[in-house]
Amino acid sequence: MSLARWKRLSTVIVVNNNWWVYRRDETELPNGRRGEYHYVHTNGASLVIPVLPDGKIVLVNQYRYLCDRESLEFPCGGVKNESAYDQTAEEELVEEAGFRANDWRVVGEFNPYNGVTDEICRVYLAKRLVAVPATPDETEEFEIVHLSPQEIEARIVSGVIWDGMTLAAWTIAKNFI
Repeated sequence: MSLARWKRLSTVIVVNNNWWVYRRDETELPNGRRGEYHYVHTNGASLVIPVLPDGKIVLVNQYRYLCDRESLEFPCGGVKNESAYDQTAEEELVEEAGFRANDWRVVGEFNPYNGVTDEICRVYLAKRLVAVPATPDETEEFEIVHLSPQEIEARIVSGVIWDGMTLAAWTIAKNFI
């Protein structure tokens, strides 16, 4: 069975900035009724799970303004205009965690909130890491944390790791580590 699709009649850009575009579409439902759909468009995101030679995983602890609390996460960032997923993954690993990787593997993709955004997050495993100076931008401050897979699981269960992108990526990637 195939579900009926909506028709996009028009699109208006409400807000456009360096990270995303807030759009409002005029739509027509399969029953002919018209309406509006508001959503955030992005170029996607690249999330990196850096694996050290001893099997520990590199995470970054950072402050998240909207929830006014710290968040333990995998390095991740939005794909900028004129960039690509692979380039973004490499840049985010250096920027946030202070590593370059000589072994990359895409292990999956997901949409973090498909009723609100069309963003697709691509998940990478990065191995054979080489330490380099981290280069956070002016809005970022990171504490680097190395955890075993078992420690990650324990922090998920205890609620210490609560970031949705990190939870989804870990679900996809943990069997590839």
